[in-house]
Amino acid sequence: MRERDRIWKMVFAALFLALAYVMPYLTGQVPQIGAMLCPMHLPVLLCGFLCGWPWGLAVGLVAPLLRSMLTGGFPPMFPTAVCMALELAAYGAITGLMHRLLPRKRSFIYCSLLTAMIVGRMVWGAAMFVCLGASGGSFGFSAFLAGAFTNAMPGILVQLVLVPVLVMLLDRPKFLQPRD
Repeated sequence: MRERDRIWKMVFAALFLALAYVMPYLTGQVPQIGAMLCPMHLPVLLCGFLCGWPWGLAVGLVAPLLRSMLTGGFPPMFPTAVCMALELAAYGAITGLMHRLLPRKRSFIYCSLLTAMIVGRMVWGAAMFVCLGASGGSFGFSAFLAGAFTNAMPGILVQLVLVPVLVMLLDRPKFLQPRD
């Protein structure tokens, strides 16, 4: 990969990290559904698709931890931010890997997105189970379903609508290439 391409991917990854930091402030203005929109997920998913799996993994891993440290505990570092970091890292890595390996067609964008969303939520559930179990708590299947799907349904719908459209618009050779 050319040095210029690496720099552009780094710039876009930084933009997605900044969006992951800022978006919860925007959606938090609507308290009833703000957190349910999963605002940090969108930039990480897009980063995986557009910058590749290493950048998607890195942005996903760093975003919740950085936000927790810089905002004084929102989301709380343990277990929320730690488990969310693993979930988002899985999102970024899987979308990036699958998008690189599969043909660049609409159906495969959805396939990559759905796979990442399912695996990421499973990673989150496993991490919550381990973290809460290690601290003497419990995390049952009903808590997993509520946290991963029921409470996140508005965010899941937004992701299913916006991410493929944005990937199709932005994943063009001319868009991510620097101009001479």
